[in-house]
Amino acid sequence: MLTMTAQTPQSLRRIVVASVIGNALEWYDFFLYGTAAALVFGPLFFPAGTDPVLGTLGAFAGFAVGFVARPVGGVLFGHIGDRHGRKRALVITLALMGIATFLMGLLPTFAQAGYLAPLALVLLRVVQGVASGGEWGGGVLMLSENAPPGKAGFYAAWSQLGVSGGFVLSAAAFYAVQLLPNEAFMSWGWRVPFLASVLIFGVGLYIRRRLPESRDFQQEAAPAAAVQHLPVWQVLREHPKAVLQAMGLRLAENGGAYIFLAFSMAYAKFSGLATQVVLAGVMLAMVLEAFSILFWGWLSDVIGRRAVYAFGSVGLVVLAFPFFWLFDTHQPALVYLALVLGLPISHGAMIGTQPALMAELFPTHVRYTGLALGHEIASIFAGGFAPMIATGLFASVHAAWPVALMLVLFGVLTSLTLLTLPGRPRAMRATSA
Repeated sequence: MLTMTAQTPQSLRRIVVASVIGNALEWYDFFLYGTAAALVFGPLFFPAGTDPVLGTLGAFAGFAVGFVARPVGGVLFGHIGDRHGRKRALVITLALMGIATFLMGLLPTFAQAGYLAPLALVLLRVVQGVASGGEWGGGVLMLSENAPPGKAGFYAAWSQLGVSGGFVLSAAAFYAVQLLPNEAFMSWGWRVPFLASVLIFGVGLYIRRRLPESRDFQQEAAPAAAVQHLPVWQVLREHPKAVLQAMGLRLAENGGAYIFLAFSMAYAKFSGLATQVVLAGVMLAMVLEAFSILFWGWLSDVIGRRAVYAFGSVGLVVLAFPFFWLFDTHQPALVYLALVLGLPISHGAMIGTQPALMAELFPTHVRYTGLALGHEIASIFAGGFAPMIATGLFASVHAAWPVALMLVLFGVLTSLTLLTLPGRPRAMRATSA
């Protein structure tokens, strides 16, 4: 077991605030592509005749490529984080993300550069994917590995608050520029949120460089790193079941999130519902989720991770069809209700519990790598391809029921994964239990 060294309340507050702000700024950059893919990247970078659905499908294909790159980033930055420290890995991921996002705002469109435009966009999305693949695990561990005993669920949940904050920022940025006349928005307005990332990069880098190193890494992982050359091989050799469990946990959370967030905007656009209604609903839901995440994390410390996570995964199964029925009413209040049920309640229960639950699957000296592998490999299938598959299903049948069935499948698989886990959370540990 770990020898626990308590953080002072002041230092713990500083770690929490710095981690939340740093995560929010980095995920703002990553989520910009998802919003832009649903709204503008189709016609600007992936023209496909006169069918806007096919153009959006191409934009979501680029979205998926970023997720394919995430496990690469997970292995790369997991190695850096387990060998050289969580802090160093997080500084590098932020730099990569900020540069790639800023350059997206400078890209020429298909009309200006032909096929070089979507090629450059996809390449920058790959860089974003590599950076985000290393970000999540490090952000989680900076909090969970500094948490007081018995409170890892609550403190680790703050890392997810940064993810929610990043999406709210990106949605708000696009909501603001969409108020421009359509011609101005399509010609230059969409670029503003991407170019603004240069300021975000500066703030985030300043914050990240001032963070202290993780307590648990200093106590346990740093000595082990001196003899462990490739953490990824040790994880795959000694903890394959834990990697598979992390992947299973990720399916419902990630797949549901990107259907609710990215595809819902495309679905609204194609079904005649104003995208500004959905953007407003998403922002409302994500603000509420920012509070619910902390509640779910706290509750997981009290009644156990598995019970809270099961509430979210089973909730996704129950909500799958009603979510689209509420959208089809085109009534703003009911659209908001669908998003609130989907995000702060179903998704929130999973994402608020997930950081501590996954971290407890791995020992400290390979925890960054183990978290990144399970979390990011699953994100390819659940988050990366979910909006593209959903758009393809909608294009083929012009109805939402196949997408709802996909949500049901995600929820069932994650619920089955939970049955393989212990019912109560285990303490963070340096060696296998």
